[in-house]
Amino acid sequence: MILEQPSFFLRWIFPQALWRMDKEERAVYLTFDDGPIPEATPFILSTLRQFDAKATFFMVGDNVRKYPHLYRRVVDEGHQVGNHTFHHLGGFKHLTSTYVKDVEQANELIGAHLFRPPHGIMRHSEYRVLRRKYKIVMWDLVTRDYSKWLTAEDVVRNVKEFTRNGSIITFHDSLKSIDKLQTALPAALSWLCEQGYTFKVFE
Repeated sequence: MILEQPSFFLRWIFPQALWRMDKEERAVYLTFDDGPIPEATPFILSTLRQFDAKATFFMVGDNVRKYPHLYRRVVDEGHQVGNHTFHHLGGFKHLTSTYVKDVEQANELIGAHLFRPPHGIMRHSEYRVLRRKYKIVMWDLVTRDYSKWLTAEDVVRNVKEFTRNGSIITFHDSLKSIDKLQTALPAALSWLCEQGYTFKVFE
């Protein structure tokens, strides 16, 4: 099923995760999953700087291992970082112990207190263990910038249609998304600014 916004069922399964922030505040929380990589991260950072926008990057540990200078640039430019496992593991494909170990391996490099599961899903047993140490951050809007069936204009349309006060907006810092983001990210940020949204990161 293709969903830009999470179902009630998912919110019910993970009730202590963050799905949306303050509904009364005209602010959004930009997030980028799967990086850092040289093909995408520098462009994203430069674009964010143009709009004076801060974001949270949910990083894959192995990418941090390969590109530590990009991790450092993200931090040095004032953005927040989160853990996205070391090997981008799917939660249902591995034992809970294996999954948690992979998260901890990633955090030796990332040093984050935030965690987002790849694909936005994990076993409830993994959730119970990880929430003891991490703030679990899900999403209010997935732009689907990774989809080969969507254009850059479709990505911007998703932002315009589904963004609301407190939205946690998910983009992807990846090869699948960067061609669309070259156009969609500046257009989306411009629209968000026009609508009076400010950009915040998680504490």
